Formats: sequence, C-alpha cells, structure tokens
Amino acid sequence: MTDTSTKCGVVAVLGAPNAGKSTLVNALVGQKVAIVSAKAQTTRARMLGIALHENDDANTQMILVDTPGIFAPKRRLDRAMVNAAWEGAESADAVLLLVDPIKQRRHELEPLIEQLAQRPEKKILVLNKVDIAKKEPLLALAQELSTKVDFAEIYFISALTGDGVVELKDALAAEMPEGEWMYPEDQVSDASERLLATEITREQLYRQLHEELPYDSMVRPEKYVERKDGSVEIHQQIIVARDNQRMIVLGKGGSKIKSIGQAAREELSELLGRKVHLFLHVKATENWAEDKEMFEEIGLDWTK
Repeated sequence: MTDTSTKCGVVAVLGAPNAGKSTLVNALVGQKVAIVSAKAQTTRARMLGIALHENDDANTQMILVDTPGIFAPKRRLDRAMVNAAWEGAESADAVLLLVDPIKQRRHELEPLIEQLAQRPEKKILVLNKVDIAKKEPLLALAQELSTKVDFAEIYFISALTGDGVVELKDALAAEMPEGEWMYPEDQVSDASERLLATEITREQLYRQLHEELPYDSMVRPEKYVERKDGSVEIHQQIIVARDNQRMIVLGKGGSKIKSIGQAAREELSELLGRKVHLFLHVKATENWAEDKEMFEEIGLDWTK
C-alpha cells in the first residue's frame, strides 16, 4: 500500500433466501469466499468477505457481512440463522438490501422491509438479476420499495454477470469512514481453511444432489493435517438426518460421494494453491439441528 489515506468500514448484505447475496459478496471481493447454491438458505452463519477498493484519494477495505437469508423461522436452527442475519446489520456503516425481482419471495421480503424501515443504519437498495429481469417491472418494484424504506441509494446489478457491480463497489467505498484496516491486505475472508473446506464440500452436496437431499444436512470437520510435502489432508463427516439420506449421499457403490469428494477436492486445491487429500464419510444423526456442539461448529448461537 502507498501513503494514501485509508478507510475501513462494514457493509451488511441482507435479503430473502436465494436473492444472490453470496454471489454478490464473491463479486465484490473478486474471488470466492462464500458458497453459492440454487437451494435456498445455504448461508447459515455470518461469513465475512473482505473487499479492497483503491483510488487516488484513499485505499478502502470493506468488511462484507454475508448474512443468512431472512425468513420465517420454525426450528432452533432457523431462529439462530435469522438472529445471525440481524446481528450482522448492527453497527454497519451501510446495510445493503439485495432483492431478486423475479422470485421476490414476498412472504419473506415484506417482514424484512418492515424491520429494515425502523433501523438507523444507512440503507441501500440493490435489485439483482437485471440481465434477465424486464425493465418496466424492475423500475416499478424499485419505486414501490422506496415508498416503504428510506433508501439512500438504489442500484441495478447482476451479481452473476458483474453488470453494475463496479459502480456499486465505488459507491460503497465512498461511504466507508476513515480508519485503519482491520485485516491484512492479502486476506479475503475471516473463514479459516477448515471452515472454507467444509463449505466447499457442502456446496457440492447441494449442487450434485439438488432436491434429493433435504436442507437438513451439514459437513463437520474432523481432521486437518499439514503433510511434510506441503499438501494438506482433510477429513470431514457429512451429517444427514435419516439413513435413507445417507444412502442417497453415498450413491450406488459409493459413486455419488466419490463424485462429491472429487469436485470439492479439485476446487479446494485451486483455492488453497496446493494439493488436497480429502476423505469423506456419511453419518445419519436424527435431530442434529438441535445439537449445541454442531451449532457452534457452524458459527451460530445456540441460546437464541
């Protein structure tokens, strides 16, 4: 870094499930720090992405809080995820509401709008998927939401293609206060390699099994061993709720878990820049989502 002044601030990224929050955070950071899935509610705990923005005036570090989607909670796990999302917005320098204009999920968006309207933080409305949304309904939606919440600014983007993301990043950087950076220049996330590895495997579970595997699944780390040759040996346990789900994850003759492991291993090797030895096994544990230890492993508060 040069002697240019530094700025540092926090941006909370809120939205209904599947609005594209993780995709946007990855786009702002410039590389993958959060898993992306077509399955709703895949982000469970607050994941921090760290984006840098440099210009002649200041070098800015933005701490992006990629929160779980806010939805109507039914179980302890659901309640903890929603609490984590709102906690991610506390004391943020800007709260970004990301909306999917096509699948609006009104039953979840409307309560979120009502709560957001009462919050003191600076609020920015971002309408996603402009690459596939029709212009007139998009503008009408922006106008409608603006009557319900006092948004300081409105942006139209596609987190997937990158349309409008540069302009949004410029605007967010301009809002950040002056201050020292909270993280080293080369750090892109607060997630440890152990947590990142479990998230990558979980993404492959959702990607390869689609609707066959219910939301009730998790990946927990068991061992993370640094080998002398510079490679890393990772052992993980895939937790499902029932034995028939275990058979789905395994596949015929173990073919599905082999495919999941291979894809996760290849992506991890690329992300970590070294060879990865990944070992997976599956366990059926009924009501794992009520287990305090497992809550803590995925970064959620058991007490709420």
